[in-house]
Amino acid sequence: MDIMKRISKAKTSLILESPFFGRVACELPVILDDTIPTACTNGKEIRYNPKFVDELDDEELKFLVAHECAHPMLEHNFRRGERNARTWNKAADYVINKLLVDEKIGRMPKMGLLSDDIYNAGGGTSEGIYNILPHDPEGEGGFGGEGDPLDDCQDAQGTPAEKSQQEAEWKVKVAQAAQAAKMMGKMTAGLERLVTGILQPKVNWRDVLHKFVEKCKDDQRSYARPNRRFISQGLYMPSVTGERLGEIAIAVDCSGSITEELVNQFASEIRTIHEDGRPSMIHVMYFDYEISHYEKYGREDTLDIKPHGGGGTRFSPVFKYMQEHDINPVACVFLTDLQCDDFGDAPEYPVLWVSTDKGEAPFGEVVVM
Repeated sequence: MDIMKRISKAKTSLILESPFFGRVACELPVILDDTIPTACTNGKEIRYNPKFVDELDDEELKFLVAHECAHPMLEHNFRRGERNARTWNKAADYVINKLLVDEKIGRMPKMGLLSDDIYNAGGGTSEGIYNILPHDPEGEGGFGGEGDPLDDCQDAQGTPAEKSQQEAEWKVKVAQAAQAAKMMGKMTAGLERLVTGILQPKVNWRDVLHKFVEKCKDDQRSYARPNRRFISQGLYMPSVTGERLGEIAIAVDCSGSITEELVNQFASEIRTIHEDGRPSMIHVMYFDYEISHYEKYGREDTLDIKPHGGGGTRFSPVFKYMQEHDINPVACVFLTDLQCDDFGDAPEYPVLWVSTDKGEAPFGEVVVM
């Protein structure tokens, strides 16, 4: 059987077994391309290397077709930004492959990237997993094994307006695919949650968190290199040598209502603050009804974030602990579910509550995960 017929057969199998992915697969044109190592998509078409496809059995090919459809479905083609392309593809693959394995769609080819430990450590998101993977400066790919320069999820092309239009079109495709799956009685709870997340996205709490941290940076001024603009006026003024982030306090809710998966998400974001924000010091306080553990990390230290505690919840002991131990941060971030009424008094520094549930706080800024 020729390659195109085998791909068509895989699409037909998907329509019957998983119409959610099958519907999307039928809308994406297929192009055979022997210049790519495996398969790739830019959100408008899917390209397959004939030799690679020929090496897969029917179940593996079915998995591959669904895998390529999932990239634009999950907006991987639009979300990379300035991230390393190869590492981004790998991070996206860890998310997609777990989804397809959990949904029992075909069989993952042996070179596929799959790890529950990496998935959970990254909080189950491509961005979170990207943050914990080593960044390879070379290569552009991700479907295959570690170290292979494979081309998989390509950035969407066009102007910002055209890319936005593509994103909107993909939301329509996802909605239509979900409707088709429901009509056939094959919309699983996992896919239902996935579709809800795509069609009804919350505020991007990671962006809010990062902007909050960025706002806390101060200019670092030095007289070692005077500002040349003022020398002609006889003024010896310091030059701005860059921005620096002072001490950040992070309070991790470890009460009984916080799951291990949530703690892993919290850990991923703390690492991002440490690596990107480069604060002079990070104070990490684990708390439930009281402070259960405390650690601090400098710019060159390796973070080890893991839960401590598991009782009820109070927020006021966090502020009391910092006051008693002379911790004066430029800002404090709470990672919590906000299931508590004991907030204490508002401190002088800004507070951001990153909440896993809808909630309000008497002071500070609240963003829902």
